[in-house]
Amino acid sequence: MDILVIGSGGREHVICKKISESPLVENVYCAKGNAGMTIDGIQLVDIKEDNHDGLIEFAKEKQITWTFVGPEVPLLNGIVDDFEAAGLKIFGPRKNAALIEGSKNFAKEIMMTYAIPTAYYETFTEYEQALAYVTKHGTPIVIKADGLAAGKGVVVAEDLNEATLALKDMLIEQRFGTNSQKVVIEEYLSGEEFSLLAFVKNDKVYPMVISQDHKRAYEGDEGPNTGGMGAYTPVPQISESIVNEAIETILKPAAIGLLKEGRPFTGILYAGIIATESGPKAIEFNARFGDPETQVVLNRLTSDFALIIDDLLEGREPKISWKTTGFEIGVVVAADGYPTSYTTDIPLPDFTQFKDVKVYTAGVKEKGGHLVSDGGRIYLVSASGNTLEEAREKVYSNLEQAETDQTFYRMDIGSKAINMHPF
Repeated sequence: MDILVIGSGGREHVICKKISESPLVENVYCAKGNAGMTIDGIQLVDIKEDNHDGLIEFAKEKQITWTFVGPEVPLLNGIVDDFEAAGLKIFGPRKNAALIEGSKNFAKEIMMTYAIPTAYYETFTEYEQALAYVTKHGTPIVIKADGLAAGKGVVVAEDLNEATLALKDMLIEQRFGTNSQKVVIEEYLSGEEFSLLAFVKNDKVYPMVISQDHKRAYEGDEGPNTGGMGAYTPVPQISESIVNEAIETILKPAAIGLLKEGRPFTGILYAGIIATESGPKAIEFNARFGDPETQVVLNRLTSDFALIIDDLLEGREPKISWKTTGFEIGVVVAADGYPTSYTTDIPLPDFTQFKDVKVYTAGVKEKGGHLVSDGGRIYLVSASGNTLEEAREKVYSNLEQAETDQTFYRMDIGSKAINMHPF
């Protein structure tokens, strides 16, 4: 099989790598990819992810067996619909099903209709009405841009001033353009968060191992929200019974609900979940793999990733197996200033010198024969270990030896699991 992966980040790097490990696969192409991927033999295609016609033409020319869509934007722009209309196989949800990520309000409506446990919420388009609601209900409170915001459209407001600034930012300043013309305001839930992903084909749901992301930029969960600064799996403080409850009350009803609404979902369904005292509740849904969760979750997969996708596309029952012992952890290295304004063209270390870890590149380009930074999140280093501490030590010891000017990373990835008793 020859496979095309759409996207350019660390998530797509690990997806390409896992696909390339299959004995069924000859060539893996990535559009547009990044320069660091070539270390793993991934062939880069210089076609942007929004150029649907160009990607379709390439897939036909190379007789691509099927295409895998990494990021959310092309999904919501209807790339799956366009490929299918051209008679091509592609793995991902159509535009109308991907809306579960594209609109927080739509996702909430699905949750309400199909009794999926979640936080109480209201939706607003007018600043004054939203501010009056927040003033009445008090803080802490959660304010979310309705549309896509690259993981940065959620503010947990600890006081009225923070809430006011967030509402101004979204509704008046329109920081995220049309994606923040509407905001969802939710009650604040306390508990332990985790990410639960699944392979989905219509009403069939095949859960993956859970992971925990670290959204805030700085140690101690301080600073602004980011696309994610690190992740680990499994999450020992989340019990198996909570995970099973989340699968039955959140993941499966979401897939069934979308099918009943005439929006059948094929692809990766991601539920961001919080384990509260009254059980697991859904925080958000994504219509694709998370980043950086994918970089740790797929390294726990022991069966053939490419065959799983092929089976799902062909209507066969996939064989899916996972490691049952040990841990995987990944730490993101970002450019100073991320997630707001940041420097580019930062010279990067020689990744071939890293020992006993894997490196997945993201915001990276080639310049003068060397890799330099070209984005906010530059690369992720992951490692396996019998314990989380062992895996973490491997990552941080490599990062310490490759200290790079104008970059930073969190030193506390995985600390919640190491410090906490089971939830």
